Amino acid sequence: MWIPTEHEKYGVVLASFRGTVQHGLPLEIGDTVQLLEKCEGWYRGFVHKNPNAKGIFPCTYIHLKNAHIKNKGQFETVIPTEDSVITEMTTTLRDWGAMWKRLYVVKTVQHTHKNEGDLFHRLWHVMNEILDLRRQVLVGHLTNDRMKDVKQHITARLDWGNEQLSLDLVPRREFSMVDPDEISVTELFKLMEHRHRKKETPVPASTHHLFVHMKSLMSSNLGEELEVFFHIYDGRENRPLSERFFVRLNKNGVPKSPEKTERQCTLFVDLGSSDLRKDVYIVVHIMRIGRMGAGEKKNLCSIQYRRPFGCAVVSIADLLTADSKDDHLLKVYACTTESEWYQIHENIIRKVNSRYNLSGSNTGLAVSLQLLHGDIEQLRREYMVLFTRGVSITKKLGFSDIIMPGEMRNDLYVTLEKGEFEKGGKSVARNVEITVYVLDIEGQVMKSYVAAGSGEPGGDEYHSFVLYHNNSPRWAEQIKLPIPVDMFRGSHVRFEFRHCSTKDKGEKKLFGYSFVHLMQEDGRTLPDGTHELIIHKCEENANLQDSSRYLKLPFSKANLPGNNQAVKGTKESFWITSFLCSTKLTQNGDMLDLLKWRAHPEKINDSLSKLKEIDGSEIVKFLQDTLDTLFGILDESSQRYGLKVFDCLVHIINLLQDSKFQHFKPVMDTYIESHFAGALSYRDLIKVLKWYVDRIVDAEHQDHIQQVLKATEYIFKYIIQSRRLFALATGGQSEEEFRCCVHELFMSIRFFLSQENKITSPVTQTQAVFLRTFPAVYGELLKIFTVREVAGFVRETLGSLPATAHAECPLEAVKLHCIAKTVESQLYTNPESRCILLPVVLRLLQAHMQEQRDLVMCARILTSMLSLIRKDDSVTTEPVVSEEVDLIVDSLLVVLMRTILEITNRPQPAGTNMRLQFQDITGEFVACLLALLRQMSDKHYQQLLQTFTSKDDLRDFLLQIFTVFRILIRPEMFPKDWTVMRLVTNNVIITTVLYLSDALRKNFLNEKFDYKVWDSYFYLSVIFINQPCLQLESFSPSKRKRVLEKYGDMRVMMGCEIFSMWQNLGEHKLNFIPAMIGPFLEVTLVPQPDLRNVMIPIFHDMMDWEQRRSGNFKQVEAKLIDKLDSLMSEGKGDETYRELFNSILLKKIERETWRESGVSLIATVTRLMERLLDYRDCMKLGEVDGKKIGCTVSLLNFYKTELNKEEMYIRYIHKLYELHLKAQNYTEASYTLLLYDELLEWSDRPLREFLNYPMQSEWQRKEYLHLTIVQNFDRGKCWENGIILCRELADQYESYYDYRNLSKMRMMEASLYDKIMDQQRLEPEFFRVGFYGKKFPFFLRNKEFVCRGHDYERLEAFQQRMLNEFPHAIAMQHVNQPDQTIYQAEAQYLQIYAVGPIPESQDVLQRDGVPDNIKSFYKVNHIWRFRYDRPFHKGTKDKENEFKSLWVERTTLTLVQSLPGISRWFEVEKRELVEVSPLENAIEVIENKNLQLRTLIAQCQSRQMQNINPLTMCLNGVIDAAVNGGLARYQEAFFVKDYIVNHPEDGEKIGRLRELMFEQAHILEYGLAVHEKFVPQDMRPLHKKLVDQFHVMKSSLGIQEFPAYVRASPVHFTNGSPRSSCRNSVPNIISPDGARVVARRSPLTYPAVNRYSSSSLSSQASNEVSNITGQSESSDEVFNMQPSPSTSSLSSNHSASPNVTSSAPSSARGSPQLQDKHKHSRENSCLSSRERPVSAIYPNPLDPAQRATPHQIGDTTLPRSDPNLSAPDKVRTTFSSRSLDSVKEVNNTQFSDTVGKLLCPPVPPRPPYSGSSAKTMRSQSPLPTSRSPQKSSLPPFTPSPTECQSAGLVSNSPVLSGSYSSGISSMSRCSVSEASGTEATTGDHPAHQGPTMPNSVSSGSDELIRRENKTPPPYSVYERSNPRRPVPLPHSLSIPPSVDPPALPPKPHQLRTSSMKLVPTSDPRRADGVPHVPRPRPLPRKVSQL
Repeated sequence: MWIPTEHEKYGVVLASFRGTVQHGLPLEIGDTVQLLEKCEGWYRGFVHKNPNAKGIFPCTYIHLKNAHIKNKGQFETVIPTEDSVITEMTTTLRDWGAMWKRLYVVKTVQHTHKNEGDLFHRLWHVMNEILDLRRQVLVGHLTNDRMKDVKQHITARLDWGNEQLSLDLVPRREFSMVDPDEISVTELFKLMEHRHRKKETPVPASTHHLFVHMKSLMSSNLGEELEVFFHIYDGRENRPLSERFFVRLNKNGVPKSPEKTERQCTLFVDLGSSDLRKDVYIVVHIMRIGRMGAGEKKNLCSIQYRRPFGCAVVSIADLLTADSKDDHLLKVYACTTESEWYQIHENIIRKVNSRYNLSGSNTGLAVSLQLLHGDIEQLRREYMVLFTRGVSITKKLGFSDIIMPGEMRNDLYVTLEKGEFEKGGKSVARNVEITVYVLDIEGQVMKSYVAAGSGEPGGDEYHSFVLYHNNSPRWAEQIKLPIPVDMFRGSHVRFEFRHCSTKDKGEKKLFGYSFVHLMQEDGRTLPDGTHELIIHKCEENANLQDSSRYLKLPFSKANLPGNNQAVKGTKESFWITSFLCSTKLTQNGDMLDLLKWRAHPEKINDSLSKLKEIDGSEIVKFLQDTLDTLFGILDESSQRYGLKVFDCLVHIINLLQDSKFQHFKPVMDTYIESHFAGALSYRDLIKVLKWYVDRIVDAEHQDHIQQVLKATEYIFKYIIQSRRLFALATGGQSEEEFRCCVHELFMSIRFFLSQENKITSPVTQTQAVFLRTFPAVYGELLKIFTVREVAGFVRETLGSLPATAHAECPLEAVKLHCIAKTVESQLYTNPESRCILLPVVLRLLQAHMQEQRDLVMCARILTSMLSLIRKDDSVTTEPVVSEEVDLIVDSLLVVLMRTILEITNRPQPAGTNMRLQFQDITGEFVACLLALLRQMSDKHYQQLLQTFTSKDDLRDFLLQIFTVFRILIRPEMFPKDWTVMRLVTNNVIITTVLYLSDALRKNFLNEKFDYKVWDSYFYLSVIFINQPCLQLESFSPSKRKRVLEKYGDMRVMMGCEIFSMWQNLGEHKLNFIPAMIGPFLEVTLVPQPDLRNVMIPIFHDMMDWEQRRSGNFKQVEAKLIDKLDSLMSEGKGDETYRELFNSILLKKIERETWRESGVSLIATVTRLMERLLDYRDCMKLGEVDGKKIGCTVSLLNFYKTELNKEEMYIRYIHKLYELHLKAQNYTEASYTLLLYDELLEWSDRPLREFLNYPMQSEWQRKEYLHLTIVQNFDRGKCWENGIILCRELADQYESYYDYRNLSKMRMMEASLYDKIMDQQRLEPEFFRVGFYGKKFPFFLRNKEFVCRGHDYERLEAFQQRMLNEFPHAIAMQHVNQPDQTIYQAEAQYLQIYAVGPIPESQDVLQRDGVPDNIKSFYKVNHIWRFRYDRPFHKGTKDKENEFKSLWVERTTLTLVQSLPGISRWFEVEKRELVEVSPLENAIEVIENKNLQLRTLIAQCQSRQMQNINPLTMCLNGVIDAAVNGGLARYQEAFFVKDYIVNHPEDGEKIGRLRELMFEQAHILEYGLAVHEKFVPQDMRPLHKKLVDQFHVMKSSLGIQEFPAYVRASPVHFTNGSPRSSCRNSVPNIISPDGARVVARRSPLTYPAVNRYSSSSLSSQASNEVSNITGQSESSDEVFNMQPSPSTSSLSSNHSASPNVTSSAPSSARGSPQLQDKHKHSRENSCLSSRERPVSAIYPNPLDPAQRATPHQIGDTTLPRSDPNLSAPDKVRTTFSSRSLDSVKEVNNTQFSDTVGKLLCPPVPPRPPYSGSSAKTMRSQSPLPTSRSPQKSSLPPFTPSPTECQSAGLVSNSPVLSGSYSSGISSMSRCSVSEASGTEATTGDHPAHQGPTMPNSVSSGSDELIRRENKTPPPYSVYERSNPRRPVPLPHSLSIPPSVDPPALPPKPHQLRTSSMKLVPTSDPRRADGVPHVPRPRPLPRKVSQL
């Protein structure tokens, strides 16, 4: 049976448990679990990281831990009872662990910055370190001190990691985390601020130390041992600042004792901040130990001397920039003359170059120098290695800036300055060496007390260095004598002088000595300063053995009696400088006199007077002795010396206020507590103090009195201690007397404080001095008086201050300081005294805060006050606290809020420090307000609200508090990692708002309604909910759990409150519609389900009230739509919200009368959300791709069409424009910007500033847009469109007579024309893409689009790009329309294949003589319709001849907008499907091949081909295939009797096919003749073979002789354009229905080698097709591709080989195995890559009559079957094969002439051609073949032999494509409706025939035609209002006379359209004959200010 656990509540998982049993809970090692129930060895519970999943697990897997249970029961919380630091470590490490893993992913995957990688490793080390420390704490074997250090280290590491990972700052007290509920908000703020400050601003150290490590001396001429001395030298005062550091070097220049680091490393300690300046130096003196002369030969003399070697200097300021221990190489200088050695360092510093030089070019001293900061104890902790390894300490000369009590030091420094010596009978000067000894009182040499410096131990003696031959040597050599204090008395120092001979013996001969006593007889030590010593003659060492013999002699010339002139007059003298640094000895006689006052009572008065003149360091040395002396004198003769003793005491007390001596205050405190014995002193002290206070008002000079008052604290300490001692001794006698005295003293004080004086009055300053020291007295008074008594003293004293004071008065600030110290004192912490003091404190505080004075101090006081107030459970303190809160609320709440408002509205100060202080006081005031509000109970709120007598006051209060709350919520209010503080703030705010909302309901509803208060309330609530710190979803799970446990979800609480308040509003809701729609919408977008459920119904309410008011809710709709866009673009909202919004509101409006319009609004908003969500998701992606652009287009159109929001529409136009620019889609960018351009007019209306546009007129903005669009059209090579805009701008400039800009515009236009003619343009491919499945974004879902590919992008590349954009999509491998299962699938399916464009207008494309690079634009621009073909077999397939049943399914797609446009892809609006019969298929194939042959022949004739290979290849392919039975298959299929009988309607078409076959034979014959003329010699055999095979072909076709009509009409090939010398074009066929054949590419560079073939006419032909795979990209392969008989050529829509990519897979194309249309395979996919650049053949737009036959529309992009292919010549081809290495691409483009759609200004008038009427001229077709099985044709007619138009060939494009096989292969895609002239009569064009042109036009008229017909193409992008002028057409050019091959039959002529003029009412795109309704402009023209 499961039993609830009692004590077993918390445990840690010891081993992982899989949880495979029923109800088992999987556990991971280290998880913490909460245990709920227990049963037979099993627990039931949950893991803390996922409390929702509960289950069972074995007891043995759990280690139980003690825990504390809160809220026992269902919602209990279990907290482990372990050290809080351990708990924090555990939770923090868990959080870090997850983030650390993420850092690893970021580091490895994204290869991010080095910093993030470093953080990964550093965090890893810190985590390991914390784990190790955690183990140490858990074991529990640490001492208390060590535990404290470890915890400090842990918390430092935790804080570092939290800061690095941008986690929250943790408030701590003594290493433990603080629960914000258990301390006041002001305390919490202080803790947070302290940790923040600690993190940010390290306190600059006041003490500094210099670390020196001597490495080596590098020099080439050493060979002797060296001594190196370092010291710090003040260049400003020319004196050393420190003692010397001494290092011995061996002969190699390295330290002699390398193992003893203290001998080579030192720390120069106690440098003050003032010492770190530029003129403080490190000076190094180097001595050598050896012979007298450095270069002397080695002699027998073994005596060595100390001799000068060199000096180095470095400024200490140079080290300030060095962060770490830097090695320095110091230059070493030598003296030019030894006599200058003593000041060589000064000369180097002053750069007196003449007195020193470099001791050697390569001599250098290698040292390591580093400045360390902080006190020495701190350094011992931070640089432990330094101190453990060993480092000598080099002290400062004298005491440091701060003298510490207990510091023991007794160092005497003696500097050997100089000497004056006689020659002593020598001819040359002496070499003098001094030996120094220290001797004790008995005359014995003291051992080890003579030191050259730190670093080396002291010796018994010291030898100075020797200066060569110098009787006036100057040494300036400092030695240190660390003699103990007890040995000072009677000791002396002896200096012995010896002459050092340089002769062979090298002896040192004594010639004199000096001595000096260390202490005088009166106990004073040797005074500091320079002493001139007497040199006593002595030549025997024995004479110095007994010191008593010479100690009686005088030692100093200064001390000689006046009668001893003989000694005074001697020339020989020796000078030393002494300096004593001692904490025990004094050189001051006055000090000794005072201390020995009992011995000399007569000197007491004098000694007391002189005490003030004694140096402070002397007094503090003997502080206790001095105080004992003073109180001893006071006790013995208080009447006589009382005042003087009091003054001396005041002097000493004030001396300790000095920063240098402040550390001696504890010494005085200890003295008072432990050593002070003046039990009677209190009377005298009180009496004298009162005497001084009483004289304040009348005294002229206040200085001394102010000194007395400064010492008040310690005077009271002495008074109180004295009274306690007296009471102890006497059993409490005279108590009443004492109290009386104190009361009288305070009365005197109150009297002097109550005086009102001028600001500058000395008394005012004295009052200020007293107030500064007064709070320090409270603690002393409490030792004797009760709390209430002391509080009474303080209240009366502070209350006596003058109430009215000037703001400038310094006393005001001091008052506040006094109040602050009072509030922080021990006295105020007691509740009893607090009640007494609080009114005084509040009165002063309120006055200052109201006047906004001294706010920093006010904040400090208020913080201290509120820190003391806590809600306490105890009954006794509760009323007290409540009363205090009452008082504070009454006095300060309103003024506190006003202060916060004023501070936050002030401009921030400029200085950094000021700004920091400014932020601090804001934070402190805020903390105070929060603390006060948190203390307020319901009762307090009621009392507060009752204090507002009028409604206006209450209104002002509410407005004020709501405004303050809004300020508190601001993100900048607290640093970003202060989440704890923010949560506390929010908790206080929501509690207060809940209290105040009642007041709002009661006082401001119904007739008392006040909009401003309610608005402020709602505004605050909305901001509250939207705060980042409350968005729990962004928190880690553990943090979210902690917040929810402590505070719950405050957003939901506030949301419920908003809803409740809204419901109370009633009809006043109308005041907030539509203003609150945006804010409430923002709230509902917060991803909290409960909050959404509460808030969304408010919108229904708004709709309802708006409906009541105005009958609709347009306002609600408009506001919703506007706000949704901005909010969702900020990342708010999600799919769940959209569904919730929809479902909640639909449910709400079910019963409303206005349900329909409500449903409509909800649907609109929901659809907008869909698009906005899609848009946002797309924008998250990195690169600009089609998805982003498509999504933006969808949204833009939605705003335009459905919402009619012009401003949003324009905004998205510019977003789309930016996307296009980023993707380098310059053409699309131009079209996009054109949308905005079209909204503007050429007017002077002023426009406001908008987006990046300045304020300007509409004309200026339109001009700017025009120029930008032209620039982008230029970059996108869409120059034709740019020209139109140039013209429009030029017209504007011309109308304003702005000829300068007009000129520029014309030049720009001209440059665009040049670019059209000179630059190459690539043709884009077009691809149809279907997006199927529910997983696609809304704007793509289950839709199909046609996309314009990038340059050089073929199908496979495009398909890969799409799959990259949609990585989860599945590519469909067939082209059949998907079924409903695909549409509804929860997946993404992509269906992609290539399609061919169908140009709309044939105007330019059919015009003779237009260069190809002009035509190329119209072939692929402004395309509305696209198509693709799919071959299939209908009926029974004839295995012998599959052409009989090979049909083509042709699909035409119509787009919603033409390409290119504002996007690279547009949705398909309409799809049409028609079927093309086998016979029509055959006709098209042969037509196309004939056309190709004519083109190649014409190119060859005009010598456009660089070689003849393409023509050879083509002829070979056609002839070879025909000979092997290719064309015969057509004959078998269609010329047999059965077919003619069964298909009587196809008679004309059969005739047409026959004529085409004859025509092909004739063209071949003509082509062979041309070929023979140009074929090179090595290809003659091939030519002969071709001729032979041609005859075989003719005979196989049964042709003996060509029909008469063929022979009668020789064909004239046009061989050039009147405008182009390099491109010759062939006139186009132009028919009334607009069908036409256009130029193909010229395969000039493609070798004529047939690589691929397939068996012709085989029964397996269709199987071969079904195995087609992607072909090679190489050019020779491309041009040898020939389809098998079952297929037609698989070329692109631009190519002669039709694109199978736009068609079905090959398995669907006539394959015998294909049973259904859905059969497909991946290999045979129509999705294969296009392999060569190809031109397309386009029909003209059909007239209405012809549009009845849909299959005639456009260009066949379908394969055609070709029976003429021979087995060796057939190749497998793909639909969209396109070669990347093709020659120049010429794009076959088509033009949309739709009015209003594209840019098209009127073409300027041109001179009409004189020879014919352009309006009536037509081409005629000799063969009346109609390809439509649904239409009959009229009988054929033969053209006049004089007709000049050779209409059968396309223009001689320099680039042709297609397989050079028979006519079927590459012509298959040319579905040319070569309708007869009679067909024209069925359409809009009459059938009458214009006059024909004579064939024999003279060359002169020919030239005239060329000149007169330089008509530019109509570069229209949209048709303007002007009708286009008719354009005359040029003659065709006849073949040159030299050409003599047989004539070709004439090409079938087609009639030209009767006029070039566009008929605006008919749309060439429309196939249904319905007059075209012009498409609407993007937006109706508004008078918009945008």
